Amino acid sequence: MQPNPFKLERYFSQHEFTARHLLCTSDPESMSIGELLAYEPDSIDGLRDTWLGYTEYPGAPALRRELATLYENIDADEIIVHTGAQEAIYSFMNTMLAPGDHMIVHMPGYQSHYTVAEALGVSVAPWKAREEAGWSLDPAELETLVTPATRALVMCVPHNPTGYLPSRDVFDAIVAFARKHGLWLFSDEVYRGLEHDRADRLPAACDVYERAISLGALSKTHGLAGLRLGWIATKSAQVLERMSTFKDYLTISNSAPSEYLSAIAVRHTDALIERNVSMIRANLGVLDAFFARHADRFEWHRPRAGTIGFVRLKREGAERFCAELLERTGVLLLPSTLVDHGDEHVRLGFGRRNMPDVLAIVDAYLDATVTSTAS
Repeated sequence: MQPNPFKLERYFSQHEFTARHLLCTSDPESMSIGELLAYEPDSIDGLRDTWLGYTEYPGAPALRRELATLYENIDADEIIVHTGAQEAIYSFMNTMLAPGDHMIVHMPGYQSHYTVAEALGVSVAPWKAREEAGWSLDPAELETLVTPATRALVMCVPHNPTGYLPSRDVFDAIVAFARKHGLWLFSDEVYRGLEHDRADRLPAACDVYERAISLGALSKTHGLAGLRLGWIATKSAQVLERMSTFKDYLTISNSAPSEYLSAIAVRHTDALIERNVSMIRANLGVLDAFFARHADRFEWHRPRAGTIGFVRLKREGAERFCAELLERTGVLLLPSTLVDHGDEHVRLGFGRRNMPDVLAIVDAYLDATVTSTAS
């Protein structure tokens, strides 16, 4: 099985560590190990004492107990810890789907949500977000997409790359559809917790549906991508058994220091969320003013959650705009061609402290472009 190249990651491999300014990152501002340990001043001793042998295959018991506190109806033994969310996605697709199956996927989306399945011989039906309605989803459309071969529905809430967050009624309708047809509901929830209004937070899918698999990670909500830690939570014994067995051919077990530090992070989830959401809210205010000034060039649907938005360009193609912006200013944006969604949008990230400074560079570039065109 050979999936197509992951276009977004190939793009980042070329530019992420060479571009002078990043304006498309999907993760919030991170921190040092020292800053994380400061949440528990005595934890440095535990880090020193961490045994550097193999850890338990599903994840350290102490970590899984902490992760279980993020859910209402999940126990520690209903969680499998992975080395990043990507490994968990790959494992689910390889264990719960088979050639000839059919799957419905929330689109535009994260490439591994569909490319891995397609490489396995699974046919994929896109469930398209409606840009004209703020990138919303229409649950009624699902009945037009389901077939006798449909085995799974993959959704991303809060959504990457649009920042869309369904209402509770829409969420419940999605779960009801999956239950009616006996589908696996793979729910990518790596941004859950970064709702811009806490009142909008939805339940985890695994807490409300017995065939749901909730995907979590420390990269987004906690801003700790360098720990390389993700997990799935599910009530399904079948999923737990199959994915555990498949993990024997992947990382087997995880990094012991990473699991120790991750347990600290999860214990301080509320503080880390508040840290990140406060940056996000401040940056959104700056973005609102920016897009109001440049309404003739961009169409902006303000996200309700997460650290990224999907912006329509009114005058030019995304690939050309991003290439010229990078060449002339050193600012990196992500064109929509990399998420298989035409050439009219860019992904913009607003979870970093320096976003206002980087946006000012773009602002000056746009003003200069207008001036040079006018002259």
